[in-house]
Amino acid sequence: MQRLTVDHKTTYAYRTAVKFGDHRLMFRPRDSHDLWLVDARLTVQPKAEILWLHDVFSNSVAIASFNRPSDRLFFRSKIVVDRYPFTEPEFPIEDYARSLPFSYRASEAPDLGATIECDHAEPRVAEWTHRFLNRVGVTNTEDFLIKITGAIPEAFTYEERADPGVQSPVETLDRGAGSCRDFALFMMEAVRSVGLAARFVSGYLYDPAIGGFESKISGAGPTHAWLQVYLPGAGWMEFDPTNGSHGGHRLVPIAVACEPAQAKPVSGTYEGDPQDFLNMTIEVTVRATQVQHGVS
Repeated sequence: MQRLTVDHKTTYAYRTAVKFGDHRLMFRPRDSHDLWLVDARLTVQPKAEILWLHDVFSNSVAIASFNRPSDRLFFRSKIVVDRYPFTEPEFPIEDYARSLPFSYRASEAPDLGATIECDHAEPRVAEWTHRFLNRVGVTNTEDFLIKITGAIPEAFTYEERADPGVQSPVETLDRGAGSCRDFALFMMEAVRSVGLAARFVSGYLYDPAIGGFESKISGAGPTHAWLQVYLPGAGWMEFDPTNGSHGGHRLVPIAVACEPAQAKPVSGTYEGDPQDFLNMTIEVTVRATQVQHGVS
């Protein structure tokens, strides 16, 4: 078990006071067997009315409604979680799904729906992916996923990219570089091309370097992105192609979605001229406040 404290501050500055529309916030994780929410605090300035709801993916969403203009908009989310990542040497995959290709059971396929469909169907991405499949016979599902997760940081250069949005998978392929969200989308489309269900995850990454330990982790910036793949018998398993890792160690998932645009930490509108907006700053720290080994 690993106890992590996440302090996330987002500030928007404007040239003059503007009127804000509703803002959609995704800061709070869901309690589960592998993540326990110990504490959660949300601060919003100017004062806002907060409505909590679950979206179509069961993510916890806060809707902030404002009743007065301001030249500054500030959000602070501070959460403490106990994280129990997957640590077994092998995924507990059901026998019929241990080799590719396989088809999900009829009882599961309808619910997996859009997570199986390629939204950026690109023959070149599928061609890149197929190099990890055995030319003759079947391919071990677990080996395939581990190999492709490790191949992405070797084949592509990681870059911090402040531009809004996400590159298309073929753009990542052409550029040979991308951010964590670009790599997550690329691998989602790659594994979908062989029939696996995958979904986008937005959250945080703990880098031991913040505590003075040696680390080679990439992507531990304001927020982090990775993906989950649905494996019968194991469920939704986490893969971080930015760091070539799997199992969820050091990851704090906040939101899951079929596509990156559905998992933005903050989204909203304001009334005013485009030039009224000055800048946005994001400050995130993720600290290990307690580290234990084993699961109690």
